[in-house]
Order: sequence, then C-alpha cells, then structure tokens
Amino acid sequence: MNWHQVGLDSIAATPWRNGGGTTRELLAWPHAGEWKARVSVAQVAASGPFSSYPGVARWFAVLSGEGVTLRVDGREHAVTRSSQPFAFDGASACECDLAVGPTEDFNLMLRGCEGVLQRVHGRQERECRRGAIVGVYSHAHEVAFRAVEVRIVIPPRTLAWNVMPLDERIDFATEDALWFEVAA
Repeated sequence: MNWHQVGLDSIAATPWRNGGGTTRELLAWPHAGEWKARVSVAQVAASGPFSSYPGVARWFAVLSGEGVTLRVDGREHAVTRSSQPFAFDGASACECDLAVGPTEDFNLMLRGCEGVLQRVHGRQERECRRGAIVGVYSHAHEVAFRAVEVRIVIPPRTLAWNVMPLDERIDFATEDALWFEVAA
C-alpha cells in the first residue's frame, strides 16, 4: 500500500485576504477545485474573524503556540495544544482571539461527507473502512504506524494519507499526532 506523504515545508504559504495569517494546503481531495476533504496548516498571526464556508464542516486543532479562544455564534471555546480538535459549522460566524501570540493550527474541512479528527498519543489502534480517506499528521515528533502489514514512519511536519483499499486496522506509536478518517 502506497501512502502519500506531504511535508509542510514543501508547500508555499498563501496569505489570507484579511492579512491575519497564512495557509499551507496539504490535501484537497479529490482535487483542489471541487474538494470534499481539505487539510491545511495555518499560521494565525492576529486575532480576527475566520472566513465563512457554508456547507462545510470544520475541524480545528492547535499545533503550536499558547492557543486560541474561538467565538462561534457567540459561544466561546478555548482550544490549546493539549485539547481535542474542535468541530464547528463552517457557515457559523467565528472570531478567533489569540491567547498570547501567534499559533500554528491544523484544519480539516469537509464538504458533503462525514469525518472525524482526533489527537492520538502513545500506542493506539483505529479501525478504518474501505474507501475512507485516512490521514496522520505529525507536527513535532516522528510517527510510526502499521497499515495492511506495512510499517510506515513519517517525519515531523508531515502528512501521510491514503484512500483505504480495504477494511483495515491501523496501529499507532506516537508521542503526539493528529489522525483523521473521512467517509468519502
């Protein structure tokens, strides 16, 4: 099984229209123009509003920095490096307040499909369904995992992803990583 790997540092940063940060798109599936699943890492340099994405489910996780407070439809949610990713409706009014300074954040956006984004620590297993898009992102540490009897090691600041060819269990060994599965 060939897993695609994308190093964060190999992707050029795109500035936000509002000047509050930049984004590096790691995955747009099935393709950039009409994606169902989009994975990116953003540098948030200033507090301010997030862009609206009607019809999109959004997942947000802090990778580095002291965290943020997201105000979604008037309700506040603190998100830090140790908290689980936060999910919200992309059509919602969302303001981001930086806790202390800039942050680097992981984003999973889904259009017309369902999925999940979770932090994984230590040794864990995940059951993955055939046809699902599965990905692992390691920001600060190397991640090792086994899928379809193949051991895969990815370096820090790298996304590894695949469309699962069959139902399979993935075994992780990591200090800290993000894992997602999207039912395509």
